[in-house]
Amino acid sequence: MKRVLISNGNPLEDIIGFSRAVKVGPYITVGGTAPVDKNGKTVGAGDIKVQTRKCIEIIQAALKQAGSGLDDVVRTRILLTDINDWKAAIEVRSEFFRKIKPVDTIMQVSRFVNPEWLIEIEADAIIDN
Repeated sequence: MKRVLISNGNPLEDIIGFSRAVKVGPYITVGGTAPVDKNGKTVGAGDIKVQTRKCIEIIQAALKQAGSGLDDVVRTRILLTDINDWKAAIEVRSEFFRKIKPVDTIMQVSRFVNPEWLIEIEADAIIDN
C-alpha cells in the first residue's frame, strides 16, 4: 500500500522527522495536534475551548488533505494537562462529532513541550477506497 505523508508546513516536521498525518491505504492517522496557528504560535492561551476547537480544525484540514473528513474518524484521543477541563473540551468535541460518534479516550498528561498548551488531540480515520 502506498504511504502518503500529510504536512501542515510546521518547520519542525523536517527537523524532527514527523508528519501531521500519514495515510496508508484507507487508514489515516493524525498525530498529537496542538492548538497552534500557521506560525507555530499558541492559540487561545488559557482557554480550553478555544484550544480544543483549534486542534479539531487542524485535524479537519489534515484529513481533507488526505482526501477524507471528520465523517471518517473512528477514534479520537484527548490529552489534557488538567483532567478537570474534560467537560469543556468534550463540549467542543461534541459540536464536531456528536453524530459521527467515534470512540474516544480522555487522559491527563503531566505537560506538553509548550506549557501554554492545555490540550492535544489525536485522530484515526478510515476511508472507503
